[in-house]
Amino acid sequence: MTTWHCQTFNELSTQTLYDLLKLRSDVFVVEQNCIFPDMDDLDKLPKTRHLFALRDDKIVAYARLLAEGVSYSGYSSIGRVVVAQESRKDKLGHVLMTNAIKEILNLWPDSPIKIGAQSHLERFYLSHGFITVSEPYMEDGIEHYHMIREAEINL
Repeated sequence: MTTWHCQTFNELSTQTLYDLLKLRSDVFVVEQNCIFPDMDDLDKLPKTRHLFALRDDKIVAYARLLAEGVSYSGYSSIGRVVVAQESRKDKLGHVLMTNAIKEILNLWPDSPIKIGAQSHLERFYLSHGFITVSEPYMEDGIEHYHMIREAEINL
């Protein structure tokens, strides 16, 4: 069974924090062979939320929810979206994104959402109501697009 949790930095146990950071490192740094400053101090902001799924006491999916204005002026944001390699076959990414959108609209209902999406995931985000609003750009050696989802779109 998968259970979902959405917590502030101060609500995370040290074990959970370690597991979240390890999952992010395993995927973004090791699997994608990308060296970037993952720990950017945004995790600790009072309004930041950490959404994660536990299955058999193991974190299998995670997304970081940021308040309006933190990453983009006038927009809340979803970032660090990651699913453990062994859980991708379960289409858990779609459940993660659905839950992330619900949580962020609950926290900041009047704020549209802006993301920096890896270009190979553009269709995935389009399927969740995002629209592409930029030309491709490089970030940390990986091609991305800026994408926006308006606040009034219902799931």
